[in-house]
Amino acid sequence: MRVSAVLQSLAATRCCDEGEPSDGALPKVILVGSPNVGKSLLFNRLTGRYVTVSNYPGTTVEVARGRSKDPGERFEIVDTPGMYSLSPITEEERVACEVLLRERARAVIHVIDAKNIERMLGLSLQLAEAGLPLVVALNMVDEARTLGVRIDAAKLERLLGVPVVETAATTGEGIQELARRIGEARPAPRPSVDYGPALEMSIAEIERRLGESLWVSSRACAVLLLLGEGCGESKWILDSAAGVETVELASLVAQGRAGLAHSVHYHVTLAVRKASERIVAEAVTFPAREASHFRERLSRLCMHPVWGVPLLAAVLYFGLYKLVGEFGAGTLVGFLEGDVFGQYVNPWVNRVVDGLIPWPLLRDLIAGDYGIITLGFRYAVAIILPIVGTFFVAFSVLEDSGYLPRLAMLIDRVFKKIGLNGRAVIPIVLGFGCDTMATMVTRTLETRRERIIACFLLALAVPCSAQLGVILGLLAGHPYALAAWAGVVSGVFLLAGLLAARLMPGQGPSFYMELPPLRLPRLGNVAVKTYTRIVWYFREVLPLFVLASILIWAGRATGLFDLAVRGLKPVVHLLGLPDEAAVAFLFGFFRRDYGAAGLFDLHKGGAMTGNQLAVAAITLTLFLPCIAQFLIMKKEHGMRLALAMGAGIFVLAFVVGGLANLLLNVMGVTL
Repeated sequence: MRVSAVLQSLAATRCCDEGEPSDGALPKVILVGSPNVGKSLLFNRLTGRYVTVSNYPGTTVEVARGRSKDPGERFEIVDTPGMYSLSPITEEERVACEVLLRERARAVIHVIDAKNIERMLGLSLQLAEAGLPLVVALNMVDEARTLGVRIDAAKLERLLGVPVVETAATTGEGIQELARRIGEARPAPRPSVDYGPALEMSIAEIERRLGESLWVSSRACAVLLLLGEGCGESKWILDSAAGVETVELASLVAQGRAGLAHSVHYHVTLAVRKASERIVAEAVTFPAREASHFRERLSRLCMHPVWGVPLLAAVLYFGLYKLVGEFGAGTLVGFLEGDVFGQYVNPWVNRVVDGLIPWPLLRDLIAGDYGIITLGFRYAVAIILPIVGTFFVAFSVLEDSGYLPRLAMLIDRVFKKIGLNGRAVIPIVLGFGCDTMATMVTRTLETRRERIIACFLLALAVPCSAQLGVILGLLAGHPYALAAWAGVVSGVFLLAGLLAARLMPGQGPSFYMELPPLRLPRLGNVAVKTYTRIVWYFREVLPLFVLASILIWAGRATGLFDLAVRGLKPVVHLLGLPDEAAVAFLFGFFRRDYGAAGLFDLHKGGAMTGNQLAVAAITLTLFLPCIAQFLIMKKEHGMRLALAMGAGIFVLAFVVGGLANLLLNVMGVTL
């Protein structure tokens, strides 16, 4: 999973300006590895405060770079996106591949989850075959030891021919040793993979044509050419190999493929797996498999098509409804918004501003009904922050426990119906924290079709944590209204996904995902992840609330705000809502959670019935994406598609809300 890496990359931007170029004067150390192996945490351990996060040229995928904090030789550390092999599928894998091929590295550190070494050693063999100066970091060795996995690092080092270091990024174990041994990085002395007589003959002939003019080994380039797909590496190889006849090389590649019983990918994968198994058999000892371990049984239940559903319901009830909806949106918001701001902060600010500033227009900017402090800061700190904070705690617990990949397996069948697969559960679930970040994470999906569908569904029917928490707080006293809201929004999500899958051309999605062991969440990990995300909230979201307050103040000063409210009132009447709800929907143009907070204010005055609460919550959930999310949508898919999505969502929100109101009135239902 790339969730942790994206969030840590967002947090890393606090150290310097985004988009700053890499430091070409320092030798590079490139971190590579599968998702969810602790690579980004190792990156943070190895780097100092100089960190940049920027898009890789020609893509929307971010690559983090930082300077090593080792007082000895200094390096530029490059944290690449997750990859499983040198024959990439997703855009993130393609970027990682391009970084390896195009940027000459002093060392390449392959980070392996020591618990799953048998599945991950294949990439080490491919990197070694490429002739890259390699160091293997056996990360999470503490967890491997707990599970009874014993790795003879010295023997593994002899078998691979490159340095091997045991690390535990969460505790800091082995980090100094890893930093010390970067200088010992070296290419493997010999290839460890035998692809069979037919393929080896083709590889040898292509190697002879390529010569030794490339940064990576001609043997690895020959294998990549025979595979014939990926991140543009074939074009790079042909452009970089001086004096190579393209037509002749293409003929050799075609001959090599034609002489095989199966696809090149099949033969390469099988050969790499056999070589990995041979090495693992010599250097790794696994515990005797228990017949019925509790964690294994629980893991299977989480993914079971029947029993996994009540477990998911329990997670949603206790993690979202009780913790976020009741405790966050109820207890914490009641204390901060009602007691702290209502009784102390806002009255004090109003008194101070009235006494110091004689100009009413300027007073309204800071205090009063729509002031930066009395409205913007109150919404951000007293209403949204407690909800976001409790959601971040819940999400960090689920992430650290290993439940999210199992949830992906559980809902894979349902997601395939809407043009996605279980892998999409990561951005969708992350969307319940922040839709902006989730939209960025959709780039981990394999095809553009999947990325567009996921982006559209996130913008349409996935409420962020702040909006979700406020809505849960709004409807907590109206269980039937809550059920109606959940049913309508879920139905719209599925129906929109089904239609998008039917209308958009493209091949159906495939699915693969590493399944980490199920474990009790570690308090330290949960605390660090929650802290990182709250820091991101204060840096990225709080300024948007201040900006929204300024825009509302400017709108009121010029009369545009009141004009817009009057224009929205007929639409609000069609939804069966009071006039005051128009203000909340106007807030929603700036941020959907800002609009939800406006409804929360309105609800406290007792101005809305259960039916009105349900209709308002449905409409606002399906409302326009916030400004930040829209900008990311534009960045990922272009302005035309982003505008088309926004216009369709705007119309659909009010159509569904109006139909819900009409249906409730016709049926005479009181929620």
